[in-house]
Amino acid sequence: MDYDDPIYGPCTIDEPVILALLRSQAVRRLRGVLQHGITALLGHTRAITRFEHSCGVLLLVRRLGGSVREQVAALLHDISHTAFSHVIDHVFDAHGPHSYHEQKKAEWLARSDVPPILDAHGFDWADFLDDTAYPLLEQPSPRLCADRLDYFLRDASALDILDAHDIQRALKHLVVREGRLALDDLATARLLAQRYLATDETSWSNPQELVRYELTARAIKTALARGVVAEDDLWTVDRQLWEKLQGATDPEVQRQVALIVQPPRFVVDDAAPTFRIPPKVRTIDPDVTVEGGLRPLSELDPAFRQLRADYIRHKSGGLALRLLG
Repeated sequence: MDYDDPIYGPCTIDEPVILALLRSQAVRRLRGVLQHGITALLGHTRAITRFEHSCGVLLLVRRLGGSVREQVAALLHDISHTAFSHVIDHVFDAHGPHSYHEQKKAEWLARSDVPPILDAHGFDWADFLDDTAYPLLEQPSPRLCADRLDYFLRDASALDILDAHDIQRALKHLVVREGRLALDDLATARLLAQRYLATDETSWSNPQELVRYELTARAIKTALARGVVAEDDLWTVDRQLWEKLQGATDPEVQRQVALIVQPPRFVVDDAAPTFRIPPKVRTIDPDVTVEGGLRPLSELDPAFRQLRADYIRHKSGGLALRLLG
């Protein structure tokens, strides 16, 4: 299979198990699940799919010399994302260390068409439930890992925070040391870490995005409670679930859907908020190769250490917002 990725370029995928998984219903469903959920569906953010990201993580792990097993883990790491991706975390208040899709991964994978495919190629599907077993794929925050790096490169590129030259520079200086991702150039590590903060500020923790997430979550929660949608509808794709919400005859669901479509107007109000959105501050502190091993950027660059600490402090209170009108 020839595959042309906007980040990593053209490549040929020929591993039988990977090809079989790419044809599976479970993996193909991710073509209809957008990383930014409702904001991407409405055209406010770039429509990057979970399929694109999952393939990207696979290609990055492969580029770094990861085994076929770790490539499989990379392709499947987001397999249990529901429609609207992290919007569903707001529905079920899954704002802790494990998002809703991670909580449901075993249950979803077990009833998908993935286990028999893996079994036919000599793999046990249960070996792919814990992403932390694959150190190129997953590392504890704020370390760099393939998952964290790929979604950053895609979003930062879409936002013009990184250009093609920046991305190629990052890939050129990306290395594997002590079994995990690192950079062999201090300036490149600094560039990525600073631009990561800019991406979080511009997109991932942007109040406009988070308000639409919260409003969509409220509409879904109401629709579930009133029987407008069923829990199985969450495991379809964004467009299908959105059309069901838009087509609802329930007046309260209609009212809440209308709030999502119009540009939300709000102010920060700690005293009388419409809702409080818990903080999910995203930063990276990439490892850099030095004589004798690895050291995080923050140990090598005091200015970045202070910048990151200030940013975390600024974001750590979450958002208390009151809707207007």
